[in-house]
Amino acid sequence: MAVPSLDALVAAGFDVVAVLTRPDAPLGRKRVLTPSPVAARAAELGIDIIHAARVDAAVTEQIAAAGPDVAAIVAYGGLIPRVALDIPRHGWINLHFSLLPAWRGAAPVQRSLIAGDDVTGAVTFQLEEGLDTGPVFGTLTEAVRPDDTAGALLERLSHSGAVLLTQTLSAVDAGKAAAVPQQGEVSLAPKLSLEDGRIDWTQPALAIGRRARGVTPEPGAWTILDGQRVKLEPVVLRPGGPALTPGQLALEGKAVLVGTGSHPVELTRIQPSGKKMMTAADWARGQATLESVVFE
Repeated sequence: MAVPSLDALVAAGFDVVAVLTRPDAPLGRKRVLTPSPVAARAAELGIDIIHAARVDAAVTEQIAAAGPDVAAIVAYGGLIPRVALDIPRHGWINLHFSLLPAWRGAAPVQRSLIAGDDVTGAVTFQLEEGLDTGPVFGTLTEAVRPDDTAGALLERLSHSGAVLLTQTLSAVDAGKAAAVPQQGEVSLAPKLSLEDGRIDWTQPALAIGRRARGVTPEPGAWTILDGQRVKLEPVVLRPGGPALTPGQLALEGKAVLVGTGSHPVELTRIQPSGKKMMTAADWARGQATLESVVFE
């Protein structure tokens, strides 16, 4: 999510003196140490990188040594202590993917989709010690599409937000930026856990569809079958289908339907434990009697 902003700032002529990002992390089955995407891009651009999971005294010294006039922050995931906030003369300006004060926290887009918001967006604001509480410089809005997943919506916002961030820093540099206090109802967007991806089939179909899209790609939607966790991709709403109890499965033509607390939903793709992701139709063909299968 931060790479488009880095590219936009460089393209706009800003002198990016350093990039602060998490340390390299083990990824994949072989657990190969891999840099974050923004670290990889910074390396390509020849920009110094400060690797840190949190901003402690040593990291604060590195930031001070870089001598920034302003710090742009995008999806860093850690609080910045007061001593570090005071280093740049223009402070830290955060690009946040919600319409603050709605969805303060680490998972604003995911929580917005789960809640069924029709419109979301992004803001730039002055970072404070509080959680996403600072005054706002600029705002953009983005309509939520019916098939949006959190990944797809974040991808769009990362690019439009990069433009907003560049415009904000240009205004700050020109002395024309004015931040205004946040107004409206506050809602929180804590980081999603694995349990947030579990589908409760007793809920209405609409709520199930929203949750499945909100947790895709991470942590991912899932359910229990025969005592094992089964991963799911977003479902399709199918009003007017057959009468099914919550979690009960049935075939309608080639469509694999699952009962909910209201009308059925259609499975798209499914990944049984120990297997690869496959179409629901392919998975159903491997079941002796689909009507006896029930998701928990």
